Amino acid sequence: MLPEVCFQPASGFLLGICCLMAYSQPAPTITTHSRMPAFMLEIGQFNTLQVLREVDFGFYLDSEDEEWGDILLPYNSAPKICEVDDWIEVFIYFDSEDRIIATAKRPHAVVGEFNLLRVASVEKVGAFLDWGLQKDLLVPFGEQKIRLQPNRSYIVWVFIDEASGRIVASTRLNKFLELEDAEYEFGQAVELLITRETELGYKAIINNAHWGFLYHNEVFKPLRIGQKVKGYIQKRREDGKIDLSLTPLGYEKVGEIAQHILGLLVKKGGFLPITGKSSPEEISDTFGVSKKNYKKALGALYKKRLINIEDDGIRLVNPVNCSAENVKGFDPA
Repeated sequence: MLPEVCFQPASGFLLGICCLMAYSQPAPTITTHSRMPAFMLEIGQFNTLQVLREVDFGFYLDSEDEEWGDILLPYNSAPKICEVDDWIEVFIYFDSEDRIIATAKRPHAVVGEFNLLRVASVEKVGAFLDWGLQKDLLVPFGEQKIRLQPNRSYIVWVFIDEASGRIVASTRLNKFLELEDAEYEFGQAVELLITRETELGYKAIINNAHWGFLYHNEVFKPLRIGQKVKGYIQKRREDGKIDLSLTPLGYEKVGEIAQHILGLLVKKGGFLPITGKSSPEEISDTFGVSKKNYKKALGALYKKRLINIEDDGIRLVNPVNCSAENVKGFDPA
């Protein structure tokens, strides 16, 4: 980029000289003025802002954004330790009078995120959700796939309404999911949000972006709607739908399960009353995996001479050398 001087009115000769000088010298260092915005304030997100001054009812924070100016942080929303000149992380939203305001409290969801929220009330303009802040979150009637009922919980998407500029939520999830171009690799670890249970299994949102499905035979621990869990991409079907698993795929799965078994053995003093002959239900309740995968992991641990398999359970061979730190990154190969 050329310095500003090259764009000021000047004769052609002087202009050429200025531009040649600009190319022949190192780029100038750009210094940001303390009152110029170093970033854009993100509404509905956490921002790190500096405390400018204290007043009778709270603190004012420097938004570094001329559009918003200084932002109030009320005493009842401030962190326990807060002083002038401190840099603090705060959530930015609008109060009941649509004034911009800050809080150190953490809402249950932020803009650009799906989550399960409870309906606090239903009014003339829509339903209001409890999202952990003093002002409830509006779901306009036009953003309700079905009419929301008080005291019931729904999966919603939180976003900024372009028309009003307000933070609102929607239960019309497909509007905000990418329904095509899901590029995941086999076995890739992903974050799942459980949204609904069906006769075949559970629908889940993958990485806040795509739909996926967990069949019941891939679920070996209790799941609840709104729960966030780690999952793995199993396959993408011809119709574009994505099958999921709660356990790693391939031989990597054995290593992670074996690591989990070792960790639990360490916590329980080196012995667990569960063997490969235990019931699938008992194995699932304890380790959250299938009996088949549990037996594979036991075999890997036994082959490594890390455990002994006894009639009434499994026992660590050397509990002293198998601390919680040492079981991390177990390689079954």
